[in-house]
Amino acid sequence: MAPVMAPDMAPVIPDDGRCRCAWANADPLSRAYHDDEWGVPERDPRALWEMLMLEGFQAGLSWITILRKRPAFRAAFAGFDPDAVAAFGPDDVERLMQDAGIVRARAKIEATIGNARAYVAMRAAGEDFAAFAWAHVDGAPIRTRRPAGERPVAHTPLAATVSKALRSRGFRFVGPTTVYAWMQATGLVDDHDAGCFRADATAAAKAPQAALSQAGAKGGLTQR
Repeated sequence: MAPVMAPDMAPVIPDDGRCRCAWANADPLSRAYHDDEWGVPERDPRALWEMLMLEGFQAGLSWITILRKRPAFRAAFAGFDPDAVAAFGPDDVERLMQDAGIVRARAKIEATIGNARAYVAMRAAGEDFAAFAWAHVDGAPIRTRRPAGERPVAHTPLAATVSKALRSRGFRFVGPTTVYAWMQATGLVDDHDAGCFRADATAAAKAPQAALSQAGAKGGLTQR
């Protein structure tokens, strides 16, 4: 059934009556991702890195394709453990090229391995990836509130700045459009539509500045 529109708000899904960002109504997986993950401030450095890698694989494809393949990606890339991925060599690249569960793009696979090494190098230099990310937004999400149905921008000057900073640290496949999608996904930017039921919830998730110094304390991936 097609979404029903409420006045000046995001589409309402008849089975639960909640207003959501319009893109979230495409299918149940997109809806669950929107409701549980998208725009929630992420402060775990490994989880931030994982999402940046997935956004890089998404380039030229639909996000739902990546969501459907995410379990296979995690299995193929050692749970997106940067230390493990940084140790991948040519044999691993060939293994991944034969894995039908992921996006078999050699350039993206090789970039992910290189990006793991860039992450490890940042950490070795005393630069925490989460602190790096959140410093660009002064430690708190940037809130936008587009009218329902208005098409979101593809990138911003800030995304271009972050992209340049990542590239200077050796990252690849991190253009401004990819970076802005990553910022939206991880809550650096809260881009929920006005009227979306998640807008208030993500706006309330303002972590204290102390979180920046604590960002590298967790050892495993955050369960989001």
